[in-house]
Amino acid sequence: MNIRDLLFSARKHDASDIHVLAGTPPMFRIHGDIVPARGDALTSDEIERMLDEVVTPMHRERLEREWQLCVSLVYANTGRARLTVYRRNGRNELAIRMSELSIRTREQLGIPAIVDDLARKPNGLVILSGPTGVGKTTTLHYMLDLINAERPSKIVTIEDPIEYVHTFKKSIIVQQELMVDVSDFTTALRHVLRQDPDVIAVGEMRDPETIYTALLAAETGHLVIATLHTPGAADVVQRMVSAFPDGRQSEIRFVLAGTLQAVISQQLLTRAANKGRVMSAEILVGTNAVRHHIRENTVHQLYTEMQNGRKYGMITLEQSLLDLYQSGDITYETALNIARHPDQIRKRASRELV
Repeated sequence: MNIRDLLFSARKHDASDIHVLAGTPPMFRIHGDIVPARGDALTSDEIERMLDEVVTPMHRERLEREWQLCVSLVYANTGRARLTVYRRNGRNELAIRMSELSIRTREQLGIPAIVDDLARKPNGLVILSGPTGVGKTTTLHYMLDLINAERPSKIVTIEDPIEYVHTFKKSIIVQQELMVDVSDFTTALRHVLRQDPDVIAVGEMRDPETIYTALLAAETGHLVIATLHTPGAADVVQRMVSAFPDGRQSEIRFVLAGTLQAVISQQLLTRAANKGRVMSAEILVGTNAVRHHIRENTVHQLYTEMQNGRKYGMITLEQSLLDLYQSGDITYETALNIARHPDQIRKRASRELV
């Protein structure tokens, strides 16, 4: 067995991910569920042989130094995938994310309509948040594809790794990959500002330096779209500010308040009757009131702004879950399990369905 065969099988069965662990056969994630492949359990030595097929000496040296690795895989008959290597019990194991073969429409993806409006903003900061595997990268590339189709501009991306390759339409798109084209997000982002970009996409804001550089890029007239691993929309503000020492937090709040266009916090939920997955999106929009709360450090008021801000395109997680439940996309139990405030679901669900 080799990685190319696994990728081919994943495409055949419409799997989003492959998990390669010692002691089990390969596992596929299909419509949100983990499904074992047919065949024998893999050994650590077999996994190492699979890894040797696809990593370069430079990648291997980085893996030995950092004990983790993330690289692109590209094959003609399977398309692009993201290989993540991690350690368990001192041995390497693999998680492989299958990239989209093409950019689907907003309706197919279930992305809220406000995403189109945000992609058309001339400047500012748009943050896509949520845990791993909820479609943040897919939403980001949808936005880039929309910009590419609608206006002549220069788009520069910094990715780890590149998961979807864009062709030129109306825009120029320069896609840079960590450890292939650039050494790290922060240095790359500083150099991007010298490349005459209109739109900058940052695969992940991982550290204070990258966050600060992204804020400065948004402040100086660029549209910056970035991802952040944070559970909720309002949590993003606190996460970004708290990444800095106390003496700098007032400055960060001021810049963030002046640049934030929106935060979209995503989750992927199992559809009712297990018919695939559906997106739930919590949205915080940078209205005047939201900017005021960020500047004044009253971020606990942001949830109330989302509750009352539907006319601006805002929505809380609970409102999103209730919409999905009432439309039949998810079950009542799913809504309750995912909600941070399940009492709101109970109170607002229609009487005959509760």
